Amino acid sequence: MTMKRKEITTEETLGELLEKRASEFPDVDAVVFVDRDYRMTWKEFNDSVDTIAKGLMALGVEKGDKLALWATNVPHWVSLQFATAKIGAILLTINTNYRSTEIDYILKQSETEHLMMIDGHRDTDYVATIYELMPELKILPRETFHTNRYPRLKSVMFLGPEKHRGMYSMTEILSLSCQISDEEYEERKKNVSCYDVVNMQYTSGTTGFPKGVMLTHFNIANDGFWIGENMNYSEKDRICLPVPLFHCFGCVLGVMASVNHGSTMVILEQYDPVVAMTAIEQERCTSVYGVPTMFIAMLEQK
Repeated sequence: MTMKRKEITTEETLGELLEKRASEFPDVDAVVFVDRDYRMTWKEFNDSVDTIAKGLMALGVEKGDKLALWATNVPHWVSLQFATAKIGAILLTINTNYRSTEIDYILKQSETEHLMMIDGHRDTDYVATIYELMPELKILPRETFHTNRYPRLKSVMFLGPEKHRGMYSMTEILSLSCQISDEEYEERKKNVSCYDVVNMQYTSGTTGFPKGVMLTHFNIANDGFWIGENMNYSEKDRICLPVPLFHCFGCVLGVMASVNHGSTMVILEQYDPVVAMTAIEQERCTSVYGVPTMFIAMLEQK
């Protein structure tokens, strides 16, 4: 006789899930980047998320605001996923291969309020692309920035320490966190519901123009729980994630499975078969995500 497994759902927000893991496994590795010598425990990761979340609040990110993130799997990517979640904002994930026309379409169609990006990917210069789409960035003060092309856009941020005209750097965002008191932060977190939209992902557009799919805390928290549950994940597992975080495979099936079960995320900024195998060996990964071409590339290494 086969026992029927009890159905389990969670009504916790992403922020609450993260805080629970930080309390349960404070000294267990949460995020590791082997190629960057970057490592954070669950407590350290949660503390970093809180600092970024306060910095975003100080910058004017409101509950319900969309923050479009155009970046490869850099270390702060996952931190931003939870920082926006804790303050009730919506992370809009952008395909790293998008070009000017595609970015223009998404910024207009989504009516996003904030944009954050890295310097570029492959042969696309993100900074140059954004300056071309909104030349006002180089002219107007950051505090009064506006552009008729994207009337809802309030701020543009750079995911790194470098300074670019009209953009707030990550260093500045972190320093702004001191302007938000713990009481203000806790009050904001209390106003976040698990049924609020937390993530917005654009479809491939194979049946027309891409459409923004709105996902709630409840959606992706429970998706992640059941993925990890069926994989038998625990805090003893170490999951190699070389897949793009902007896609649901990375930020939901990967990240949320890890956070639900306290498993370590071993993330690659960009896929490389040798780097992936090195990460698996050095970190003793018990699970690795990928698509067939990724696994074939690893098998072909000699």
